[in-house]
Amino acid sequence: MSEAVIRRASPCDAEALAAIGAATFTQTFGHLYPAADLDAFLAEAYGIERTRADLADPAKAAWLVEVGGEVVGYAQAGRCGLPHPEVTPASGELKRIYFLKAAQGLGVGGRLFAEVMAWLQQNGPRDVWIGVWSENHGAQRFYARHGFEKVGEYGFRVGATVDHEFILRRSAEAFAGADRDRAAAADRG
Repeated sequence: MSEAVIRRASPCDAEALAAIGAATFTQTFGHLYPAADLDAFLAEAYGIERTRADLADPAKAAWLVEVGGEVVGYAQAGRCGLPHPEVTPASGELKRIYFLKAAQGLGVGGRLFAEVMAWLQQNGPRDVWIGVWSENHGAQRFYARHGFEKVGEYGFRVGATVDHEFILRRSAEAFAGADRDRAAAADRG
């Protein structure tokens, strides 16, 4: 199998980003929703016009993961839009990170996550937020290993269905502390 390539998405990638977004959401969560609700959500969340607007917004970023020239995963980040009283205009959010089932376990998820976190911290440490489905225990464990803590809950609507979601946060102080630890280790090395 070819090595996975992670690259920043550009406006000319709108179709590919919309397609991988809809495909991964459907593979991961499609079984949870009535078809009409799922179709309406996909059209709104992953529609081509919405995707183009997201790619044109300088406060947002997206990455594509390709293996052998085929898009198998992606991530999106930007300002935090989660409903929590401690979210500020400076807060960042990892909005989406998904892979096709066939591409899971290739060892590229951590690399993609690191790339997104670096972008979110490019102007200095800031709080980073993530919304994660309450039943996605694997994602919760992954984020906990990376310093995220549960700080709230909310309802994520897909048509008539409202999913129970957790709000996770990694504080700016945690990022700053990790940077200090890396610098100290480099000085010792």
